[in-house]
Amino acid sequence: MTQVGSRSERTADSDIVRVQADSGMSKTLHHGLEILELLAVHPRGLTVSEIADGIGVHRTVAHRLIRTLEAHRLCRRDNRKRISLGTGLVTLADSVEQDLRTLARPILEELADTVEATAHLVVRESESDVRAMMVVEPRRSKMHIAFRPGQVDPIDRGSAGLAMLASMPPMDGERPEVAAARRRGYALSQGEIVPAAIGISAAVPSRPGGTQAAVGISVFELTAGEEKLAAAVMAAAGALGKLLH
Repeated sequence: MTQVGSRSERTADSDIVRVQADSGMSKTLHHGLEILELLAVHPRGLTVSEIADGIGVHRTVAHRLIRTLEAHRLCRRDNRKRISLGTGLVTLADSVEQDLRTLARPILEELADTVEATAHLVVRESESDVRAMMVVEPRRSKMHIAFRPGQVDPIDRGSAGLAMLASMPPMDGERPEVAAARRRGYALSQGEIVPAAIGISAAVPSRPGGTQAAVGISVFELTAGEEKLAAAVMAAAGALGKLLH
């Protein structure tokens, strides 16, 4: 969650939600985390100067931050002196929602193969954003939509976020699509995240205090029928919810 006194803004790199530091934060740690977020959307690496420009600090400051991250194996430097994410992040990330990912994978795989479309698990990351935690592509489809895990989107755009909002009590000013999703048990969106793509998602029933999540699919058209696809999505979300309780 974004802390009181700080604010977030989306950068040109759509996967980065830039947090503005406030007086209650550690500025050094803040910049170090910004480097990791920047490198996450530049898998081919960046130079020290590019990183300095990217987070808005002097090159000397960026160099010290990178050296610290290297020491913790959170980033690495190749023979061209380009900086990229390091293997230490794997250890840190491995335990993040491990139970949720482990339980969700076979359910998403079955869903993707059944409807021959890309299936995804999306979790609520903050008050205003959701993140794609897992993306599973169908094994027998001739054509399907592809996108990578980690993508961050506004909670009020796209079927996954709408499904999560629909799982909560009605709020003033909510989109009509949220109310519609609440009535029918699933959310439908078109072209809100990926142009020309249709999303169908259902909220995962969660235990009190559990991670808010949604299971969904992305398709080019509803040739299989909206109700049939929605039923498969809701069944998958319900199956995952039962395993989590």
